[in-house]
Amino acid sequence: MASTEETLREYLKRATTELRQAKRRLREAEARDHEPVAVVGIGCRFPGGVESPTDLWHLVAEGVDAIGPFPDDRGWDTDALYDPDPEQPRTTYIREGGFLRGAAEFDHAFFGISAREATAMDPQQRLLLETTWEALERSGIDPVGLRGSRTSVFTGLIAQEYAPRAGEAPGEYEGYFLAGNTTSVASGRVAYVLGLEGPAVTVDTSCSSSLVAIHYALQSLRSGESTLALAGGATVIARPSVYTEFSRQKGLAPDARCKPFAAGSDGTGFSEGVGVLVLEKLSDARRNGHPVLAVIRGSAVNQDGASNGLTAPNGPSQRRVIQEALANAELTPDQVDVVEAHGTGTTLGDPIEAQAILATYGQDRELPVYLGSIKSNIGHTQAAAGVAGVIKMIEAFRHGELPRSLHLDAPSPHVDWAVGKVELLAEHTPWPPTGRTRRAAVSSFGISGTNAHVILEAPEPEAAADGEEPPAPAPEAVRAEQAELTDPADLTGLSDPAELTDPSQQTPRLWPLSARDPQALREQARRLRAHLDTTTATLADTAHALATTRTAHPHRATITTTDPTELRTA
Repeated sequence: MASTEETLREYLKRATTELRQAKRRLREAEARDHEPVAVVGIGCRFPGGVESPTDLWHLVAEGVDAIGPFPDDRGWDTDALYDPDPEQPRTTYIREGGFLRGAAEFDHAFFGISAREATAMDPQQRLLLETTWEALERSGIDPVGLRGSRTSVFTGLIAQEYAPRAGEAPGEYEGYFLAGNTTSVASGRVAYVLGLEGPAVTVDTSCSSSLVAIHYALQSLRSGESTLALAGGATVIARPSVYTEFSRQKGLAPDARCKPFAAGSDGTGFSEGVGVLVLEKLSDARRNGHPVLAVIRGSAVNQDGASNGLTAPNGPSQRRVIQEALANAELTPDQVDVVEAHGTGTTLGDPIEAQAILATYGQDRELPVYLGSIKSNIGHTQAAAGVAGVIKMIEAFRHGELPRSLHLDAPSPHVDWAVGKVELLAEHTPWPPTGRTRRAAVSSFGISGTNAHVILEAPEPEAAADGEEPPAPAPEAVRAEQAELTDPADLTGLSDPAELTDPSQQTPRLWPLSARDPQALREQARRLRAHLDTTTATLADTAHALATTRTAHPHRATITTTDPTELRTA
């Protein structure tokens, strides 16, 4: 009898221990699923001459309308393309859109690509390389130092018509157009050029592509599949067929402007852009000393299913994706202050989206949730639409302001605005004081029927950083693989990296610059000179960033001075 009781006690002890271990593992798994992810760097190009997050903020804060004439660097016959009759084949009844300045330009030698191969490359691939490099440098990460790391690339992209048809390519370009225009290569090329060994995936869910790419990047980071993620999307309109196709459907606004949730909404207006985010688990970002520009709390993706049409939006699905993102973020609707909407300006899509927001965010709250869309400024950037909204909201966190939506004559009469507390951003508005962390949500809905929703929050005040040029991390905080592969001393030829700055001096005495050729080195100096006049970072931070977070290119110069005026002259 005693032996039986002893055996039972031992069994119960083991069962209790195993139960505790199982509960602990479950808690750890749940924590991983909801772990916040930090945005530590941003690179972007958008209409209106936008080449940085700060440029984008100035554009939306100043209420700039970035829509302009069709470009003259694409070989389009713009005279033959226009016809006011929407029934006329192979024409469009609009003359404008949102286009990138210099989309045909590319410094191929910088990335080790021949001129012939670069010509055969889809401009979307070129711009992704440039903006990815810039995003990494803004995060204080040397792009070359990531070689061999488990960094992932998730890219939203829609196939364009840049390449000639099979058999029509000029002979000297044969063999280059395949890789240059295959969408899967867009993410793969970034990984190849930088030597990244995490997943490289191109996502095409049409207009929700970049937000879906961000969603997948979050999952990759939380699962441990990758240690750093590059996520975003790009669209460059190589040929005008998107305009002619939507003209036949009478889906374009006659003035080419998106008018989100407005009484005067009369169609969408297509444009182009590219945005790349550098993402890292919040705990890793803190440990590695990287700037935390914003925190992504949660996300969700779903599908319309069998709705009332293949390309028609679905209200119940939009409500569900919002609810699922809130659950993933472990938040309630009243804890979100503003929604950066898809808001394309169509008479079908906007009312459906507004009703979904009213039914979710508009209920059981004291203060209204604000509603706006960057498409009113820059048009519908398609595969880059979601990431454009994310960048706008990150800058809004930093400035504590909510930019107004343009072209808002009056709220849409097709929406019952009285059923919830939702307020359209008709004016530039200070961020409402709530006594808690600022939060924003971003929506994207694709013609494919795939919906995406992401919830952001501002970083803790002490962790906020200038999105344009953050202070560099301390040497001991740089991630292990960078420290192994990039010696800060190599940047200037010094034997002792500690000589780069003298902690006892207010102003550093060494300012290293490097580039791929002499002309680019002068351009680097020009940019540094302009940056010194606008940055809020200290001179010590800037010098340290130049020395420890930039790739060491072959052509180098070091300015030696402790006087700020002499530095500018030099």
